[in-house]
Amino acid sequence: MKRNNLNNFGLTKKELKLFKSLNIPSKIQDFINKIPVNFEENGDTCLSPRTILKKNKCHCIEAAILAALILRVNNEKPLLVDLEANNKDYDHVITVFKRDGKWGAISKSNHVILRYREPVYNSVRELVMSYFNEYFNDDAKKTLRKYSNPVDLSRFDKKAWMTTEDEIWYIPDYLTKVKHYSILTRKQIKSLRKADKIEMDAQKLEDWKNKNKGNGWNEL
Repeated sequence: MKRNNLNNFGLTKKELKLFKSLNIPSKIQDFINKIPVNFEENGDTCLSPRTILKKNKCHCIEAAILAALILRVNNEKPLLVDLEANNKDYDHVITVFKRDGKWGAISKSNHVILRYREPVYNSVRELVMSYFNEYFNDDAKKTLRKYSNPVDLSRFDKKAWMTTEDEIWYIPDYLTKVKHYSILTRKQIKSLRKADKIEMDAQKLEDWKNKNKGNGWNEL
């Protein structure tokens, strides 16, 4: 694929018009929030941005990929960061962006946790740490352990990740394999305090009702 053929990224005029109207991160977040959660009733999915629009549903990593594409249409880098939990919880993926040298994040969560972050953080690590205290599982244990550097999705352009009708599992597969950085020592992990009952109660609030409690990225 020639570079100059990427001017419109293979998107339709309707898609481009929509994405260009979402020209700041807060608008992208509002748009992502309005898309119903993909509860993967028929098994795990990793839908492309075009398929998300057609099916009008997405879970966290699907939403992150869509948000990255919208940023790209608006002349920003399509960057994802993988948040890695321990083996008692699910990983999460956020779309990151910079404003005036500060990092922020677009994030789809079905709960009050792990949501949008204003661009006020000095580094990716500082941004990631803003999620730490609210990243807990059903046992009230804080589970966030590692994070990746930002991954630029333009590396997958030859696979047409933006417009393909196929699922794009190669993106989450790549995210799990890139270098991750630990945020805690073993001593710190042993001394972690559990979330309070009021925090656990707040976590029960949902944007979209899940009638088929299951597994995967969508549980966050």
